Amino acid sequence: MNTELYITPTITFVKKQLKNAEGGHDWFHIERVYKNALLIAKNEDVDKLVVALGALLHDIADSKFHDGDETVGPKIAREFLFGLNVDSAVIEHVIRIIENISFKGGNEAQKFKSPELDVVQDADRLDAIGAIGIARTFNYGGFKNRALYDPEIKPNLKMTNAQYKASDAPTINHFYEKLLLLKDRMNTKAGLRIANERHQYMMLFLEQFYAEWGGKK
Repeated sequence: MNTELYITPTITFVKKQLKNAEGGHDWFHIERVYKNALLIAKNEDVDKLVVALGALLHDIADSKFHDGDETVGPKIAREFLFGLNVDSAVIEHVIRIIENISFKGGNEAQKFKSPELDVVQDADRLDAIGAIGIARTFNYGGFKNRALYDPEIKPNLKMTNAQYKASDAPTINHFYEKLLLLKDRMNTKAGLRIANERHQYMMLFLEQFYAEWGGKK
């Protein structure tokens, strides 16, 4: 199978769809996740086409930019892949990846599992941590006009998916409510190895942040 028959038009489609997207969820986010997914997939027994399409389409219509509607992304992806005449089994697998990749507050059971989802999920989570993760977090916090930090507002680690979506807590809280939790939720050995390094970088950043906030450095 010549996968480029599907990958090249998908890249073109995603670039067009996300042309005016928020900086942390734009084409460059997709490209990084795509590259991470291909890297991780080298050591995994997975369908490479499903991984590639899942990575490219996983954020085609992120629910946070569509009033929390989680059906928009899968619908757009399904219609696009159908138009490319992608095999129906591949389409359904990609849709399940899109529907189940999200963190959702970290307290809801994942309804679908597959090695391909494991790879794409790890790739997406890697882009949420480390230097890029820090940049994306503050970019989105600014986009939503959130405070950087408020010592009086403590992180909430027991949020439901609805509470997680509706949260307007300071950006620093997001480190504790999601970013610092991701290392221990990686699915693959390659994902965990990379996540460990990026996790340490975030810990150093927070140490420096609090020192500067308190006037100690």
